[in-house]
Amino acid sequence: MVTLADTSIALARGEVTSVELVRVALERAKSSTHVFTELFVDEALEQAVASDARRACGQQLSPLDGIPLAIKDLFDICGSKTLAGSLTRLDVAPANSDAAVVAALRAKGMIALGKTNLSELAFSGLGLNPHFGTPTPDFPGLGRRAPGGSSAGSAVAVQRGIVTAALGSDTGGSIRVPAAFNGLVGFKSSPERYAMAGVHPLAHSLDSLGPIAQSVRDCVLIDAAMRGLPEPTLKASTLTQVRFVVDTGILADRGLQPSVRDNLLRVMACLERRGAVVEQRHLNTLEEVRQLIPRDGWLGAIEGWALLKDVVQGERGASIDRRVSSRLRSAGDIPEARVASIRAARQRLIHAISEELGDAILVMPTVRHVAPPLAPLEEDDSLFAATNMATLSLTMIGSFLNMPGLAVPSGRDPQGLPTSVLFSALHGDDDKVLCAGLAVEEALAARPD
Repeated sequence: MVTLADTSIALARGEVTSVELVRVALERAKSSTHVFTELFVDEALEQAVASDARRACGQQLSPLDGIPLAIKDLFDICGSKTLAGSLTRLDVAPANSDAAVVAALRAKGMIALGKTNLSELAFSGLGLNPHFGTPTPDFPGLGRRAPGGSSAGSAVAVQRGIVTAALGSDTGGSIRVPAAFNGLVGFKSSPERYAMAGVHPLAHSLDSLGPIAQSVRDCVLIDAAMRGLPEPTLKASTLTQVRFVVDTGILADRGLQPSVRDNLLRVMACLERRGAVVEQRHLNTLEEVRQLIPRDGWLGAIEGWALLKDVVQGERGASIDRRVSSRLRSAGDIPEARVASIRAARQRLIHAISEELGDAILVMPTVRHVAPPLAPLEEDDSLFAATNMATLSLTMIGSFLNMPGLAVPSGRDPQGLPTSVLFSALHGDDDKVLCAGLAVEEALAARPD
């Protein structure tokens, strides 16, 4: 595993050049089907040459100067069309400026290698795309697996070693799910942590951004750069001062695969041995959210329909992936009175979780299951719908409650597929989640095999 932090050190020591990094990344990208919708070959190489020249003169823009990364095709890149994985956007004009967070990363010298594939219009947790193909992780001997969505290409670009980090967006799980399926770290921020300018929206009250990378440390590096900070300031928490709460209701869920549960419990046992306070208790707020979403409707779909209904009903609407279109259309049948009730319940439950969780870190599985086989999902729409809902069922809780979340690999199942644990905190406590994540990473790295 070559991390972003490792690459930064190698550049500083002169063990590798930016041009070498970009050339290798481009070669790997070209041999990995459906991961990118567009590669910026000439521009990336030109920027790598400029980065190497700056470093030779001691004028590098930051320790990340010259490192390539992948950008989900939901973010504007100057001169490129933002397609959002949809044929309905083929005629949009190229962006005349970079998205704000892309500009912030460029200011640190990072190089946009290309735009990554995604679930159409960012509306699926499984990552399938019938128009541009579905990117798949490299799991030798295990067949083609769903990559997770909607930031499918971003996660697979990191999993396949094309880049060390990628940008994604998350409305109901679109960073956390693909990170989980691919054995990566994914950070979903509180919605206002990063500037949203230049990012194609889906649901205005839920949309958030964040990085996908090989480590929590790498996510901290990208987080600081996305916010335009001179350097990262976050440090690992002292585990003896951290309290974790594992929800027993979710652990008792019959749909939770045993390896997902077992690996989470092993992680928590490791943290407890290192002095962390680990509580297992039932959280009423989580139970209420888990009942509300399937009963009353998903707010992300409601807001997505309000934003995209003219596209879905327009002259190119027939070209939209039927699995995306049908789910958006169903949200249009939800009466306004119920929508108002959902919004009111959300505000009440955000307050309730603050009372119930307090200053603790919430722990749950990121996804109830490992990455499912891809072919059956492509062939059976009913299976797709059921699996998609099961895949997103836990990450949607944090989105509904406006909580930042960090998905961290927890181990493997008997087949060798990754499992993941999700650490979340109250709205705005992003630093707390990341600092706890650094401590978790250190503890797991020191754990004997």
